[in-house]
Amino acid sequence: MSRLVHSLENCRVTIKPSPWQEVIPVLPAGIRGIISGLSLNILERLEEIRLRQNKPLILGLPDGDIFLDINGKPAVTPRDCYLVTADDIQRVTQLISGCSLYAFGEELKNGFITLPGGHRVGLTGKTLLENGRVRTLKYISGLNIRISREVKGAASPLLPFIIDQRSGNIFNTLIFSPPRCGKTTMLRDIIRQLSNGIPELNFKGVVIGVVDERSELAGCFQGVPQREVGIRTDVLDGCRKAEGMFMLLRSMAPRVIATDEIGTDEDFAALEGVFNAGVKVLTTVHAASLTELNQRPALRNLLNMKVIERFVLLSRSKNIGTVEEIIDGRTMLPLSGKEAKHA
Repeated sequence: MSRLVHSLENCRVTIKPSPWQEVIPVLPAGIRGIISGLSLNILERLEEIRLRQNKPLILGLPDGDIFLDINGKPAVTPRDCYLVTADDIQRVTQLISGCSLYAFGEELKNGFITLPGGHRVGLTGKTLLENGRVRTLKYISGLNIRISREVKGAASPLLPFIIDQRSGNIFNTLIFSPPRCGKTTMLRDIIRQLSNGIPELNFKGVVIGVVDERSELAGCFQGVPQREVGIRTDVLDGCRKAEGMFMLLRSMAPRVIATDEIGTDEDFAALEGVFNAGVKVLTTVHAASLTELNQRPALRNLLNMKVIERFVLLSRSKNIGTVEEIIDGRTMLPLSGKEAKHA
């Protein structure tokens, strides 16, 4: 019997908490109680928790926002809602920063702090400038907790389009969409599957370097990814994208470099260096159409280079991460499933 007990102890399974359970601890007790009492149907679909001082507590779901009263019941009118207090804002700020907001000075310049697990807390308030640029935030008055989720298999329908069946290489791929359409979730699952290998596509897996500037893709805690990004994936956490891409090129010999939400001139210059090194790229950007992509000068230059081989447009038309269109970067024409097999 003792041998059996010892064996069972060695086989204990760690149950991973749901994403909403990972963010609940950063809420003040009153709001934590209100939200914890909601049905699992709501909690498992929760996308955002918005707190604005002296305004109603708002929860963002895929099908719209809901307002709650002090008992956690849906509120019919604004006057019935739970109103977020200054103390609530201060308490959340303390909890997400370990009571030392200034220790997150670099993150505050960008307007957000990333929690373990890749959940992001956006902050608004009074900006303090230095040489015309944001140095930090103070007098925090608004918070948006965006809940990160892994959706394993989300990228499966897309993978045949971004793997070159003839050479076994990856196509340089740019995923674009308006906000809250699942770009990060899709990119994470692409990385995971390409890193592990995909037997059904006869793809053996490749070394991937990830520059995770906002700690959302891999959700690192103390440098260790908390999200599944694959067995051949190396992650630079909290590193500026432009600098990180060159660091990975010099040190980790990746065949693919992945990063989320490129946007600055430095990012695009670094991407050009990656292309010139013969390394493939997976990345995302905010845009609602190819026309909108072309309206950005830095992106227009990238498009003119004809190095992006696949453009993937996502939406929320059916659910988060709906693939609306896959475009061949050489012809700028939409691809069909049949064309993917022979690309």
